Amino acid sequence: MADEVIVDALPYIDHGYDDVGVRESALAMVEEECRRYRPTKNYLDHLPLPASSPFETPLMINEFERIQNRLPMETLSMKRYELPPPPSGKLSEVSAWQESIENSMAQLEHQWVRSLNLELMLDYGTEAWKSYLEVFTAMQAKAQLQLQQLKKDMQDINWQRKQAQTQAGEKLRALEAHWVLLVSKNYEIETECVELEKVIKAAREQLAQLAPPSVEAEQTNGHATKEEESKAHDSNGDMKEEEEEKEPPAVEAPSVEAPAVEATNQDGGEGSNDS
Repeated sequence: MADEVIVDALPYIDHGYDDVGVRESALAMVEEECRRYRPTKNYLDHLPLPASSPFETPLMINEFERIQNRLPMETLSMKRYELPPPPSGKLSEVSAWQESIENSMAQLEHQWVRSLNLELMLDYGTEAWKSYLEVFTAMQAKAQLQLQQLKKDMQDINWQRKQAQTQAGEKLRALEAHWVLLVSKNYEIETECVELEKVIKAAREQLAQLAPPSVEAEQTNGHATKEEESKAHDSNGDMKEEEEEKEPPAVEAPSVEAPAVEATNQDGGEGSNDS
């Protein structure tokens, strides 16, 4: 994941790249990044050397050594195309004349090969050139087909990118609208919380003005009141017990029996007679 490159650019839905100052600001950011992380001389030491030995020929190796040693390039020798006689000091030497004869034979063979190639070109050059053109035309047509296929693939990829970015843009816009809604709601909630804190603070101040004693004093007063109530309850209980001890025993009242019914009736009868 550390080496993975995440591309977050959406050119099909992002706008403002062509505005004035955007390119300059981007280049300034790149320059600042380059100045901040300036590479050292050995920043490629952790990478292996390129394996170019399979492609090197002896001629290339010699040329690389020459360039590394900063030696000048050898000039093209035209001696093989000349027919010089032996030098004046070697006119009597057989080896000098033998070398001159071999050079002349090489020049003659070269000229004979050239004339042979010209004759072959006159006889078969036209047909060979036509076949070459046919092959070249077929290769060109095949390359054109490959180019058209590549363009089609590029167009398909661009269309897929556009479709994917359009869908991503719609999702991003929906998420952005949801985020704005959440931020607005959070702001409203924070505003209401601030208002509630103000109301609570005002109520506490009003209560503090109505009840100036502190909470600790109220708590101590409350404890004292409870203790006093308990003491008063205990004292009342003791007083009731003392009063019960001091009260004399209750005297039972004599029971009075009701007169007989007959006597009552007699009195009633006498009264009636008197009347």
